[in-house]
Amino acid sequence: MADYTLGANDWGVHGITLVANQVDTVQFADDVDEIEILSHDGAAPIYFTVDGTAPAVEGRGSRVLPAAISSAMIEPPTSGPTVVKVVSAGTPKISVMRTS
Repeated sequence: MADYTLGANDWGVHGITLVANQVDTVQFADDVDEIEILSHDGAAPIYFTVDGTAPAVEGRGSRVLPAAISSAMIEPPTSGPTVVKVVSAGTPKISVMRTS
C-alpha cells in the first residue's frame, strides 16, 4: 500500500505502478473539483473511488477504467480534502491528477 499526499498547489502524482490487489491512496490537501485518472499502459483494469472509501477489484462500489490506455474524469462527491483510492488485479502504470 502506497500513500501519496499532495499540497494545494500540486497537480498530481504520475507514473505510479500499482501492485496487484494493493490499494494506493492519493490525498489532495484541498477540495478538488474534478479528478482525472489516467492509465498509461492499459495493462489491467483499474478500480477506484473518489470519496475516500476503499475500492475493490470488480467491486460494486468502485468505478472502473478498462484494460486500455484511457482516462476518466470524475467530480468527487465530498467536500474537504479529496481522497482517491485505486486498486488493480494487475500492475498498470497510472497518474492521478486534478484537472483545473
